[in-house]
Formats: sequence, C-alpha cells, structure tokens
Amino acid sequence: MASTADPTAQLYSLPNVLHNQCLTSVKFISACFSGAVAGILGLQNWRGFALFAISVLSTSFMMYAVNCKGKPSRYLPGGVGELINPGQDNIFTFILVWTLFYGIVHGMPSLFAVVDLGR
Repeated sequence: MASTADPTAQLYSLPNVLHNQCLTSVKFISACFSGAVAGILGLQNWRGFALFAISVLSTSFMMYAVNCKGKPSRYLPGGVGELINPGQDNIFTFILVWTLFYGIVHGMPSLFAVVDLGR
C-alpha cells in the first residue's frame, strides 16, 4: 500500500468520499424546492432568505441525524461545517428558482384571462 504524507488522508475511503456527491445533490434539490415555495407563496426580501436558511438548517439536521448518525466528522472530511454550508451554487439556484416561480405566479396577468370588451 502506498503511503501518503498526510496521516488523516488514510482515514477516508476514496469511493465513500466520492459518494458524498449525494450530499451536494440533496442540497441542490432542497434549494430548488425552497425557491419554488418562496416564489409560489410570494415571499419578498428577507422572508424569502429566511425560508432558505430554514431549509438549509432542516436539510442539514436531517442529514446529520439520519445519514451521519450524529457523527458527521466520521463520514465527511469537513464535519458539521460541510453539512451546514449551503454552497454558493445553491444560493444562486435558490434565487433563480425563487424569481422564476414568483414571476410565473405573481407576475403579469395570465394570457388566457378573459377580457370584457363590451364595456
């Protein structure tokens, strides 16, 4: 077996670390759903970002309790910090989906609205 200079590098299995990509996918899906909910509910300003923060914290708690069994440092190189960190991409995804759904639901009147031309 080849030795590495960093002794902590041997504590992590490469296939398992690569499998942690699922964590990124779960965070991405959570950001999409919370953005859609914020847009549909018509949340604006800090209320929308508060929903995003609640979504990140609840998703992190579920991953902490269910997947990591209360010991994230055993499964993730970054520990709890890696669970809670939403990532820059997920924040941008949240804002994109939030504005998309807000515009669809609360934006311009529907093109199929009946116009009363008799008046």
